[in-house]
Amino acid sequence: MSATIYDNPDHELLRDQVARFLEREVEPHAAAWEETGMVPRDVLRRMGQAGLLGIAFESEYGGADADALTNLVFAEALSQSTFAGFIITVLVHTDMAGPHLHHAGTPAQKAKYLPKVTSGELITAVGISEPGAGSDVAGMRTTAKRVSDGEGDGWVINGTKMFITNGVHGDLYFVAAKTGTARHDMSMFIVEKGTPGFTVGRALKKTGWLSSDTAELVFDNVRVPAANLLGEEGKGFYSVMKNFQTERIALGAMAIGHCTQALRITLDHVRQRQAFGATLWDQQTIRQRLSMLDAKVRAARQFMYHCAWSVTQGHDIVQEVSMLKALTGELVNEVVQTCQQFHGGMGFIRETAIERLWRDARVLAIGGGATEVMLEEVAKRY
Repeated sequence: MSATIYDNPDHELLRDQVARFLEREVEPHAAAWEETGMVPRDVLRRMGQAGLLGIAFESEYGGADADALTNLVFAEALSQSTFAGFIITVLVHTDMAGPHLHHAGTPAQKAKYLPKVTSGELITAVGISEPGAGSDVAGMRTTAKRVSDGEGDGWVINGTKMFITNGVHGDLYFVAAKTGTARHDMSMFIVEKGTPGFTVGRALKKTGWLSSDTAELVFDNVRVPAANLLGEEGKGFYSVMKNFQTERIALGAMAIGHCTQALRITLDHVRQRQAFGATLWDQQTIRQRLSMLDAKVRAARQFMYHCAWSVTQGHDIVQEVSMLKALTGELVNEVVQTCQQFHGGMGFIRETAIERLWRDARVLAIGGGATEVMLEEVAKRY
């Protein structure tokens, strides 16, 4: 990865640490995880022991107080793995679920859960998407009703969540539910695995991200104590929107990581592959197409780093991050499909890295905000 104007020596140390972890703990073993449909918990705990499962969280709870730029360095370094199921398992925990507790948790909630989140003892998931409400967050139907009776003061949650990463094997869930009649009147709740009425409806089989477990979650009169309200009542929609910025930068990093790995693999391939008396690299059209794709990736990467820097400066960059998510989600599919094409028949063989990158990349134009939704977010801010 080339340097950016935002880099510092600590960033390079972090990249090296993550690269060593991937080389030792992930790449030699992750093909087996694709078969079992999950990342082993002991691998995640070793990440936690290495200080890699919450670098943006407070140091008093095991984090490193890292800023958005450093967190992006981590996400991009992690995304140099060719196993996206592993990447998304971690990034949901560190950038999509865990930040809800980090940003909105009370001191008591953080003290109870956050040390175990950063150590990997508890793996987190976030329950927002529903069968009829994916990118349209405000359209959710899951409800939470306040109750006060002989069992004490609490909330009762009813509804279904869909496409929940870490949903099968997670331990701690941050769940959005409607708490009023207004379109944006929703709240966030902490729900522990094993809470009566809370079940995994089914594990979902996916085209890609095979080593990531994805679930439908069912809430049938799930009672949680009043202390499990996460943040202010009725303000959950705005918490979700705020955290989408962190999530979408992380997904951008994942897309750029796929692009850089696909180009690396393909450059090696076309320099060696013989066809019609010469290497594929000797074909002008192939050289030029790869060069243009690399130019686009480098430009998108610089924009991504600028977005993370803007977060550290406290700027409102909803429009820019929405652009980044749309741009990188589409670009990664252009890059990996072209790279797969240049591999010929081997690009369609399961267990090759380029085939894996191709199928794993597809969802990056959908998950975390579909391209069309992101472009509407851009357009309405002009």
